Amino acid sequence: MAKMKDSLIIKLILGVLVGLIIGLYCNESVIGIIQSIKFVLGQLINFTVPLIILGFIAPAITKMKSNASKMLGVMLLLAYFSSVGAALFSMVAGYTLIPKLNIVSTVEGLKELPEMIFKVEIPPVFSVMSALVLALFLGLAVVWTKSENFERLLDEFNNIMLKLVYAIIIPILPFFIASTFATLAYEGGITKQLPVFLKVVIIVLIGHFIWLTVLYGIGGAVSGKNPFSLLKHYGPAYLTAVGTMSSAATLPVALSCAKKSKVLDDDIANFAIPLGSTVHLCGSVLTEIFFVMTVSQVLYGQLPAMGTMVLFIILLGIFAVGAPGVPGGTVMASLGIIISVLGFDDSGVALMLTIFALQDSFGTACNVVGDGALALILNGVFKKELAQNK
Repeated sequence: MAKMKDSLIIKLILGVLVGLIIGLYCNESVIGIIQSIKFVLGQLINFTVPLIILGFIAPAITKMKSNASKMLGVMLLLAYFSSVGAALFSMVAGYTLIPKLNIVSTVEGLKELPEMIFKVEIPPVFSVMSALVLALFLGLAVVWTKSENFERLLDEFNNIMLKLVYAIIIPILPFFIASTFATLAYEGGITKQLPVFLKVVIIVLIGHFIWLTVLYGIGGAVSGKNPFSLLKHYGPAYLTAVGTMSSAATLPVALSCAKKSKVLDDDIANFAIPLGSTVHLCGSVLTEIFFVMTVSQVLYGQLPAMGTMVLFIILLGIFAVGAPGVPGGTVMASLGIIISVLGFDDSGVALMLTIFALQDSFGTACNVVGDGALALILNGVFKKELAQNK
């Protein structure tokens, strides 16, 4: 996974560079062909989004039945509210800071794009919201009826979708990115906005550390323990996450770090840290919120309405819990609501995929360290039960 993510990052960077060079120097005929390629690739990606939602969220629900306890429910709620809290914090920061970045919208005074040479539409099988509701209902119904055959079918569908993502969607992303940046460079505005995104990445990194401070503060208050006694052991896990860009690859190190602390029960660590690596994505969500607001300002000339952002955050929290374990999984899982709720077009989607992937390692590191805070909160909530079992 780590090697594949490294390879993808390199390909995305090359895609950006190649796209910018082509867009700056190509003629109208070439950009017309590139536009057509971008449209078809965008259609393919959009077609798979509802299937990814169904293929990952429904099987995730069915797998919870063996651990369907109060502790599981509390951990899932903690993960959801941590992600939503991080998103709301990021939204407030976005409305406060983004207008001060002096972003000039690229929608005015640009070179006009030519007509596409060809256009092939590939409509999705069903809408994103239909996929989400179907995944939730189907997963719950399988658990309630104990339908083992259907559960196996969902597991197989999960494997099928994972294979499609790795074999088709991930490989075409660099070409989609390159074609998008070629059209943006041809228009003439994107090169002026690169310094803005460097500032945004720095702001997001600061936001990660602020949110981790909040989480560990809550963990200390709930557990009655010194949160620094746990946090101080997480250095190796943070560095491993930055290096591998993978929560799964970091899991053994994260478990080892968590167990070095005397404030965390071993049973809690064994339960919460692996589960958190799957369902708790506070760093990725915080990043995505600030990035979608920045991209909206850059490409469309305005920030999304607050009501729209709140709806997006509520839904994003659900998507984050069921996000697939692929590069940029949070963005991949939420592409549907980025398009349907925020109204992003192919250029907005491509820009989001690119800048999110370029900082993916830091979002993953925030997720991993944040799992320790949730484990500390869980330890405090169930400390009486843990004492009785000993």
